[in-house]
Amino acid sequence: DQVHQPGVHRAEARGAGADAAVDGRIGTCTTRFGTVNSWLVDLINVLTGHLDREGGAMFAKAAAFAPNTQGQPGSGKGITTGRRRSRVSDAPEVYGELPITVLAEEIETPGPGQVKALITIASNPVLSAPGGPRLARALDGLDFMLSLDIYVNETTRHADVILPGLSPLEDLHFDVAFPQLSHRNHARFSGPVFDAAAGTPQEWQTLLRLCALLEGRGLGVDVAQLDDEAIAADVRRFAGEQTPTVLAALQPWRGPERLIDLQLRVGPYGDQFGRKPEGLNLAKVKAASTVDGGGVDLGALSARIPEVLRTPSGKIELAPPTILADLALVSAEATPAFSLIGRRDVRSGNSWMHNLPVLAKGPERCTLLVNPGDADRLGLAEFAQVKSAVGALIARVERSADMSPGVVSLPHGWGHGLEGVQLAVARERPGVNMNALLDVAARDPLSGNAVLSGVAVEIAPA
Repeated sequence: DQVHQPGVHRAEARGAGADAAVDGRIGTCTTRFGTVNSWLVDLINVLTGHLDREGGAMFAKAAAFAPNTQGQPGSGKGITTGRRRSRVSDAPEVYGELPITVLAEEIETPGPGQVKALITIASNPVLSAPGGPRLARALDGLDFMLSLDIYVNETTRHADVILPGLSPLEDLHFDVAFPQLSHRNHARFSGPVFDAAAGTPQEWQTLLRLCALLEGRGLGVDVAQLDDEAIAADVRRFAGEQTPTVLAALQPWRGPERLIDLQLRVGPYGDQFGRKPEGLNLAKVKAASTVDGGGVDLGALSARIPEVLRTPSGKIELAPPTILADLALVSAEATPAFSLIGRRDVRSGNSWMHNLPVLAKGPERCTLLVNPGDADRLGLAEFAQVKSAVGALIARVERSADMSPGVVSLPHGWGHGLEGVQLAVARERPGVNMNALLDVAARDPLSGNAVLSGVAVEIAPA
């Protein structure tokens, strides 16, 4: 109802231009119709001829860990969801994951399959997931909780054991996720900036030991043996009977470096273990990253359809029945008087950044952005009450002409005033937890994503 009609006509006219493209960011995904939104972005690019074309929406070709460079080019099994379902809400898994919004009920609800123990790794779902207060109470009901984290934060304060691990500056880094999305193909490796204290285990060693404990193998299993077993399982998928030969070629690397070397060598630019001597391996990427920090430039994106497809038909399947069925429900959604959306500031993108003095200094960033006209009409001054169907809070008001009428915004990851939190810097300016206003039952049924934006709220002076 708020779409500006002349703007639609201008977009329609420009859509036929050679340099036109539609870009969808994270805000389109974290709504009730997130999958439909993302599909519409792709659909418009396809119908206007701007998919897989320079200046439009293209596919990166990552050097490693890219499923769309593995298997038979141009065909595959497609996507299957719902192979498992959550015990209480019957929510389907997507890509092997269940929605974070079902965690609290899975801990609270007795019966076969009840979650009674939890391991968290560098995460803070009490602040970053909907229904944080409920989840915090549920965590206290666990039989055991283990956290791998360098902070005692809103989530890890509930843990029985915290393993602090290394600083990010004491560990290696090879980006797995963002090269799949980058606007230029590349490979870059970063070694540790500082040496870890003597005797401090690497994170990968800790994780292997935890896996062995969960498998009932006890504390006495040698980490090197666990590492060998893990890499051998990965190599068998690629090498079959040649597994011993490939494993020998991966020496002298251990842990993540050995896995990175494997993925680089079998990837689209890899040396294929000697069959393509000019290709990549970890030693070459390390050398290129050491020279100027730039790594290996693998060139601009190029057209990848149809080889990038992994659909049963070998074609772009534009109209999946599940998406069409959800699209039909859009018109039934009521337009609220006020919609709450989230946001992230470049200096406080995640909750842990609030505890770094160099990032936390400066103006107050946990504010409720309100359109000036709405603020005047409601008589808002310094503070406002924000109330949803499941919670309420009081936030500092900041007038902003960037906000559309009827839309307000609170940032992600704040609310550091809880008892037991040991974040000295963050507690000086705790802010409020927007996710306490979000309903755990509200999610995109296709992706399982929580609804973090477009939430109906009431606004009043406070």
